[in-house]
Amino acid sequence: MILTLANLTKQYPKGPRAIDDVSLDIGPGMFGLLGPNGAGKSSLMRTIATLQEPDSGTLRLGELDVLREPERLRALLGYLPQDFGVYPKTSARDLLTHIAWIKGIGGKKERAELVDHTLRLVNLGEHRDRLLGTFSGGMRQRFGIAQAIIGNPRLLIVDEPTAGLDPVERNRFYNILSELSSEIIVLLSTHIVEDVNTLCSRMAIMNQGRIVLEGRPSELVHSLEGKIWTLKTTKATMEEDSRDLEVLSRVIRGEDYLLRVRSDHDLGGRLQPVEPNLEDLYFATIHRPAEVVQ
Repeated sequence: MILTLANLTKQYPKGPRAIDDVSLDIGPGMFGLLGPNGAGKSSLMRTIATLQEPDSGTLRLGELDVLREPERLRALLGYLPQDFGVYPKTSARDLLTHIAWIKGIGGKKERAELVDHTLRLVNLGEHRDRLLGTFSGGMRQRFGIAQAIIGNPRLLIVDEPTAGLDPVERNRFYNILSELSSEIIVLLSTHIVEDVNTLCSRMAIMNQGRIVLEGRPSELVHSLEGKIWTLKTTKATMEEDSRDLEVLSRVIRGEDYLLRVRSDHDLGGRLQPVEPNLEDLYFATIHRPAEVVQ
């Protein structure tokens, strides 16, 4: 089954195009949609999830015309939006049971077993009877993951899913998604490069509503082989040292600055060659240098 997006566009009133002629073919496995905040990722996810209609274009899941029969897509969909709300005075088990009922999952006994299994999967088993209003941000995010994956969806959309998760929870979530993506389409929208680097066999970079790069992460990174360098400098001399250089990122280490630079060749012996990585590709594609304090 292939998810096919063809020439999708969406423009909100008095604003730029949030989705600008987007076309993608996404097969089973994990597909990462990477881009800065405001790139249009969430607008695209909402459109695929049938929460809004595009102004033009087509959207198909296999033989299903999603725009003509959105209710059929919803029966196959698991969706974790970027902003996921809960009923604060309802327990995790009760709300997830209700969601399972809405999705038409089995009888009462089957639903109860599936709900308990799903809550254990996201490390909420011992909290299943707590009110959702007492959950921390990370726990609410884990509950959001649970409601998205319950019911064996054929298409799973997760929008910024690791926000609010600590490293242990993030690793658990990585494992869950990796297991699910062996059989279904998982569309992961994020601005966190590590998420895509860890999980995705294919990816696209979105910026200003458009898909600006698409392919396998390893192959895309390989295109920068021999073109990424570092330059050590200081705050006082950085502006002069980096003049006429394409600086991708700046790492601050005390008084020193370590610049990562894209260049076809060394410049007067000033640069040290390094292996490219996905962050280099990302910053080179969106043309927005990053700064990190260490």
